[in-house]
Amino acid sequence: MKILIVHNYYAETGGEDVVVQAEKQLLMEQGHEVLEFSRTNEKAQGLSLLFTAFRMIWSFDSARSLRKSIREFKPDVVHIHNTFMLISPSVYHTCQKLQVPVVQTWHNYRLLCPVAIFFRNGQVCEECLGHSVPWPAVLHGCWRGSRFGTLAVVLMLTIHRILKTWQKQIDVHIALSEFSAKKLSLAGFKAETIIVKPNYIDDVIHIAIEKSTAFAKDYALYIGRLSPEKGLDTLLDAWHDSPHIPLNLIGDGPLFEQVQRKINDNCLDTVNVLGKKNRGETFSYLRSARYLIVPTLCYENFPLVIVEAFAMGIPVIASRLGAIAEIVKDGITGLLFNPGDPLDLAAKASWAWLHCQEMEEMGSNARKAYTERYAKEVNYQILVGAYSIAAKNQKASQH
Repeated sequence: MKILIVHNYYAETGGEDVVVQAEKQLLMEQGHEVLEFSRTNEKAQGLSLLFTAFRMIWSFDSARSLRKSIREFKPDVVHIHNTFMLISPSVYHTCQKLQVPVVQTWHNYRLLCPVAIFFRNGQVCEECLGHSVPWPAVLHGCWRGSRFGTLAVVLMLTIHRILKTWQKQIDVHIALSEFSAKKLSLAGFKAETIIVKPNYIDDVIHIAIEKSTAFAKDYALYIGRLSPEKGLDTLLDAWHDSPHIPLNLIGDGPLFEQVQRKINDNCLDTVNVLGKKNRGETFSYLRSARYLIVPTLCYENFPLVIVEAFAMGIPVIASRLGAIAEIVKDGITGLLFNPGDPLDLAAKASWAWLHCQEMEEMGSNARKAYTERYAKEVNYQILVGAYSIAAKNQKASQH
């Protein structure tokens, strides 16, 4: 097949960007011809807010450029991952006019929540659900703390809801979990157009093995952005009750200094902030961890780090929240704790530290879960199946 991938990269590389590249490589390895149409939000930093807001709603440049790419490349399907901010939903209309099947992977919840993660003031927020115009987000200035900026996102969502852009011009919607699929159904998508396909990454265990020859298993590990929705306060508060467990934190973000200050002020001597690490170094630390901790406070759509841990046979202790409670099977591939509850996390972390054999078994189950649900062959079959269904749906809509 000839597949045209459309993706708007973020200014700061994240999990979505990694998945896009992994899927692109997978398709090419399987003999498909792939062309990528992309923009990066780094370029938006030099633009006026008003111009960016207008382009967020409708980018004539993106529509024109994509039209040219489609006519020259002649793809069998267009797979769209992200259009926010610079590409804009205008490209869906371009694909419809040129009668090209469209598959959309929903990597976050922006369709239903202007800030994309259902999170506000330290907790889950679903205040905009049920509103045709998600005005509460403007009232709270949810996007980047700016009411004007949030208004631009809300206008984009409202205009394209009125136009039924996402309902009429996408042939197949890919949800990353059953939890996500249920949320997408609230947007009015027909059940038969929604397919559940988890994020794909290649088997990363060989990278860790190349980077390290000894796996000490003598620390717990957090990997992720140091930001409010990630539950770092919960994690550090839990370590008051788990002082004997070494904990390494890998990542950077707006809370870096605050996290370091809290560690120092509370004499958390076993907690070590390692900062940002490259991919190989991160995998080496992950492979040597006794378990990974994911203390998130928001509806994370599909944390890539969990699948990376599973690929390496590392069990996961995570919040019982959203899709994570679906990915991590409590007592089988890891342990779940009540989100935002440091005492529950401390209890689970301490139990896991003292019960090595049980956690090793969970690690083995995690590796098995990776091979059965997330490995290359399984993911590829679902992906090409989505493309085939999109082509059929698009033909049916023409009649």
